[in-house]
Amino acid sequence: MLGRTGEKLAAIGLGTWKIGGGMTPDYSMDKEAIEAIRYAVELGMTHIDTAEIYGGGHAEELVGEAVKTFPREDIFITSKVWHTNLRYDDVLKACERSLKRLQTSYIDLYLIHWPNPSIPLSETMKALERLYKDGKIRYIGVSNFSVSQVEEARSYLSQTDVVANQVEYSLYDRSIEKDLIPYCLKTGVTVVAYSPLGQGRLIRELSIGRSKRIKMLREVAESYSKTPIQVALNWVIWKENVVTIPKSIRKEHLEENVGAVGWRLSERDYKRLADAWG
Repeated sequence: MLGRTGEKLAAIGLGTWKIGGGMTPDYSMDKEAIEAIRYAVELGMTHIDTAEIYGGGHAEELVGEAVKTFPREDIFITSKVWHTNLRYDDVLKACERSLKRLQTSYIDLYLIHWPNPSIPLSETMKALERLYKDGKIRYIGVSNFSVSQVEEARSYLSQTDVVANQVEYSLYDRSIEKDLIPYCLKTGVTVVAYSPLGQGRLIRELSIGRSKRIKMLREVAESYSKTPIQVALNWVIWKENVVTIPKSIRKEHLEENVGAVGWRLSERDYKRLADAWG
């Protein structure tokens, strides 16, 4: 669920960072990328996360091409405005460019990608609320914001509210547990976790497979008839206000990722894994 909006949001979505390039376009795997995005949607990963900076805008183009074969209302698209485009007019122009690349008349959730202390947040939020009023975006969110920054952002909105904060969260990075997750739960802000596998650290650690915590993870996975990756993803979305957006272009990985939903770790196993990763 997306905050208190009543909007259903896939607990496991699809991230697109480095699909279509890093900070500049890469067209070499367009066909594979489009097929992967479509397959993800078919599997139920209807939340597609992208950003204007991903692939220099090419990721948005790939998303737009991929999802146009589905009813628009069945897809939830998140995109993000880069921190250099947070002036009022720049936000409006950035959104129009993203809409064109995505081949859509609206973006479901539009986020400030990173805070920019050199630009007044009030100016940026005013622009986002204008986009909301004009129907260009359905919901407003932020990314990589602290509790105080989320509070400030919310204070500048009069017609709607901040519904999501996209931040890094995994067994390896749990810094948001102390204050951000409790704050978001209290205020109805959904936490969208990126890098839920520790930026590949879990996969690398599994390949070595000798540590006590990896042995425990494998044992827990076996007890649920799941893979260690599926258990790690289920751990991330265990709290009711957290969803995640792992990135993958390989079909077998997409299938594995979607297998992280439809079941839930017991509280005992959740805590065992949390303790093991410290």
